Amino acid sequence: MKETKRCIIVDDEPAAHYVLANYIKQNPQLELVFQGYNGIEAMNYLRENPVDLMFLDINMPEISGMELLKILPTHPKTILTTAYSEFALESYDYGVIDYLLKPIYFPRFLKAIDRFFATESVKQKAEETVNSVSVKVDGYLMDIELDQLLYAQSFGNYVKLHTTKRTYLASITTTEFEKCLPEKSFMRIHKSYIVALDKIDATEKDFVVIKNERIPIGITYKRELTDRLKKLEL
Repeated sequence: MKETKRCIIVDDEPAAHYVLANYIKQNPQLELVFQGYNGIEAMNYLRENPVDLMFLDINMPEISGMELLKILPTHPKTILTTAYSEFALESYDYGVIDYLLKPIYFPRFLKAIDRFFATESVKQKAEETVNSVSVKVDGYLMDIELDQLLYAQSFGNYVKLHTTKRTYLASITTTEFEKCLPEKSFMRIHKSYIVALDKIDATEKDFVVIKNERIPIGITYKRELTDRLKKLEL
């Protein structure tokens, strides 16, 4: 059985909430944790709570759905719901999973949910197969075991890899190294730092602590880090 996923509805139309909430209740793999009626409510909720899937209307007052996706530094996987089709192409630039045209019929809703779980399954399988990363250290390729990696620190065109055994200076950029890591276990928390989430010993206002080392948290990463750590506790 698939893990239950936390989802929210963001739409200014009560009728749309009624339809989507009813559909969600019929799917035991989904848990509806929040219903918002504008982008401001959604932003406030997402800032404090982990969410796996967002059903998002495009045409809303104050902040449209597309504007919300542009504003958020990171956002949950999103299924757009709208009566208009002209934003479909642009929406996929923001990692939108599917685009549901109103009125939304149950078979089409189920197809979108299947697509969401398919992306989750692919990501999980990919992450489960990655146990180490090969990097060049002193001119030689070396396998870094990911369960030993504490954090990575940017060092110009190199990356310092702090592990449980020692520190390595790898010939790779932080951005390139980040792409090699399983997203579920690692996170960039600063432009210069990537950390292993399960190696964090403590969190402070602007730092995380790993093996007595205080690592800064960039302001744009704070909300996502809070969400990710909450998920680990669930």
